[in-house]
Amino acid sequence: MPKHAVVSESQWIEARKRLLAKEKELTRLRDELSRERRELPWVRVEKQYVFEGPNGKETLADLFNGHHQLIVQHFMFDPSWDAACKSCSFWADGYNGFFVHLEQRDLAFVAVSLAPYDKLAAFARRMGWKFKWVSSLGSDFNRDYQVSETPEEKSAGQAYYNYSIGGPFGGERPGISVFYRDDEGSIFHTYSCYARGLDMMNAAYHYLDLAPKGRDEEGLPYGMAWLRLHDEYAAR
Repeated sequence: MPKHAVVSESQWIEARKRLLAKEKELTRLRDELSRERRELPWVRVEKQYVFEGPNGKETLADLFNGHHQLIVQHFMFDPSWDAACKSCSFWADGYNGFFVHLEQRDLAFVAVSLAPYDKLAAFARRMGWKFKWVSSLGSDFNRDYQVSETPEEKSAGQAYYNYSIGGPFGGERPGISVFYRDDEGSIFHTYSCYARGLDMMNAAYHYLDLAPKGRDEEGLPYGMAWLRLHDEYAAR
């Protein structure tokens, strides 16, 4: 930790009030951004997707579970992997505690991964998670929503992710997609976000951002090199 300025309490309060003004402006901008997000146009979902989960085979419409709104957490878990992505698991430790509250606001929540359901169920038991988690194996869902590379992208060495073409990303990427189902049963894609757009969904990172050392990731091989599955920290 570098040497830090130490001042009187009155000086600290003045500095804190200057920062508070910026924090309030950010809050107002975030509220405006959220409003504009809700005003985005929608795309009708015409393709039929089938998933496998705790209730067997389910369609995208089934995942709404009687609600009008659905959030899909695109959870990285390739069929060839023995365990899910540790970063996605970091996010899951958070939403496992609050997904039930979303249901009180007409909003269903489900995680979707490419791995077969038996792998998802086993890993969820290991982690102690209770949120709904289904497999999209055998469907185009992951590729259509930018979180799995197509064979053509792998061959070309370029992939479409976060609304731009970039280098290949190793098969799987995280994201969030939001859908709306009207009273006639039509489904619409309303929003998706990827990459750093997911940061705001991780409460643990926001707590770290309050601390003097912040995320403390400088000098690491990559930003989340410190991270482990939550049952692996004691083994370090």
